[in-house]
Formats: sequence, C-alpha cells, structure tokens
Amino acid sequence: MTDEKMLNEVIKASGLKKEYIASSLGLTIQSLRNKISGKTDFLAPEIAELASILNLNAKSVDRIFFDNKVLKNENI
Repeated sequence: MTDEKMLNEVIKASGLKKEYIASSLGLTIQSLRNKISGKTDFLAPEIAELASILNLNAKSVDRIFFDNKVLKNENI
C-alpha cells in the first residue's frame, strides 16, 4: 500500500500540481487521488514515471510504494 502521507509531502515539496502529475501519468485527477489514497494500486510503469516526475531516488520509491507491503508479508 502506498504511504499516502509521504507521497503527498513529496508532491507538495515538488511544487507540482496534482492535475499536472495526473496528466503526465495519463490518469484523471480522481484516478490519481484513488491511487494515492490506496483505493487502487499504482502500476509499475506509473511508479517509474512518478519517480521520474518527482525526482525520487530508489530508497524513496521503496519507502513510499513498497515498505508497507513487505512489512505486512513478514508476519506470514
């Protein structure tokens, strides 16, 4: 699950509007909001493009998009 708080902070710090980001990803603003909130998942190409748009390094991508999933699976 996406770390909504962290992703929103990164977007805010970038100075980019969510409308611009959604358009760059080929999404509607509502689809982007659903993905950020965790209602739907980001696809791998969307994560890669978002990382490029927001200039995220690999560690930030892991923390925002993958840490929660890995931690949940460790309990299995």
